[in-house]
Amino acid sequence: MPFTAMRRAVTESVSGLPRAFWWLWTSTLVNRLGAFVATFMALYLTLERGYSASYAGLVAALHGLGGVVSSLGAGVMTDRLGRRPTLLIAQASTALSVALLGFMQHPIAIAGVAFLVGMASNASRPAVQAMMADIVRPEDRVRAFSLNYWAINLGFAVSSAGAGFIASYSYLAGFLIEAVMTMVCAIVVFVKLPESRPVRTALEKAAEPAVGLGTVLRDGRFMGVVGLSFLVALIFQQGSVGLPVAMGEAGFTPADYGLAIAVNGVMIVALQIPVTRFIEHRDPRRLLVVSSLVAGYGFGLTAFAGSVGVFALTVCVWTLAEIVNAPTQTGLVVRLSPTHGRGRYQGMYTLSWSVAALVAPLMSGFIIDRFGAEWLWGACAVIGTGAALGYWGLMRRLPEEDGPQERVAEAPVAEAPVEAVVLSGADPAAPRTDSVAAPRP
Repeated sequence: MPFTAMRRAVTESVSGLPRAFWWLWTSTLVNRLGAFVATFMALYLTLERGYSASYAGLVAALHGLGGVVSSLGAGVMTDRLGRRPTLLIAQASTALSVALLGFMQHPIAIAGVAFLVGMASNASRPAVQAMMADIVRPEDRVRAFSLNYWAINLGFAVSSAGAGFIASYSYLAGFLIEAVMTMVCAIVVFVKLPESRPVRTALEKAAEPAVGLGTVLRDGRFMGVVGLSFLVALIFQQGSVGLPVAMGEAGFTPADYGLAIAVNGVMIVALQIPVTRFIEHRDPRRLLVVSSLVAGYGFGLTAFAGSVGVFALTVCVWTLAEIVNAPTQTGLVVRLSPTHGRGRYQGMYTLSWSVAALVAPLMSGFIIDRFGAEWLWGACAVIGTGAALGYWGLMRRLPEEDGPQERVAEAPVAEAPVEAVVLSGADPAAPRTDSVAAPRP
């Protein structure tokens, strides 16, 4: 009976989604399976090339800066050129730049190409999220984003395990394998994914104002969500930047940190789908408020950790918040975005995570050096509380159902192209139903 119930739950979690979504999901999984460079870049620079830790940190910062720069540009490309061309350009550029990085010898060349890799690899995110919003029905989006997030973490878990083995054989092989797998993603996009950008008639263009970056910046409610997303991202980033430093200063080994943080990936792979089934049709306001609090205080509990087991327990707490927050937040961004401006809106949302990835190491280093790790975890609790209060205040003005902007955008513009995507080879056998089905930046 438990097996039957589990199989039914899995079937319901993945049913009702168009075939185009699954090709996009496959592209995401393959891309993350090959994400070796992010895992062993610091080791490559310090052990293989003999550079200092400071230089390795500079390269990592430039890689992150490239992602910041490309977030908004890729969003504009997604709206102007289309989702499919942007994905093709981003993935092909990532493959070429990663392969080139493996052959660079001079420190300036390595730093410059790392910046290009950061730009190229981050450019696909607005296009992926916009395309997913185009081809999935509104009531299925939280489930779809959750499945995509699950694929990201599954791929990352596998690639992290394989990175060590590949690095022991050849660092260059790791660069080339990632380049090949990223190019495979580009081929999948080219062969299997039709363009999903909704086609607007002349009447619709006249009735709806054009969306530029200025429009996004003037959208106060959405920019409030972006700001709160930055705060939440700042908290979650401490799992990879503040936690290892704090554990190291407390006398724990890298293996101890690896054991504690492994709980994060295992829990996401094991619980993302069942938790999504639980939260899918629940109020996003409460989910975002609760997940922000749990994230902040989950990291806050780290101040009381004195053993690997307790550190792992705190990871369990904030991982539950991550599982709830990620698909809910992405679904809210789509809900607040006009259909013909989804790329720019997704680009601005991606920017919040990219900036957080730059600020978090500076924040954790400064607080730990000046005040101690306990103050960092206390700051996380304060930030989480502030984010929860912000969501509570902001969401009070959010309608219970899809607002006028969503209804106007979805009904006349998005529905027909989605049907076209499904019938153009995406999923002719699967009717569009209302059945229950399932973005780390």
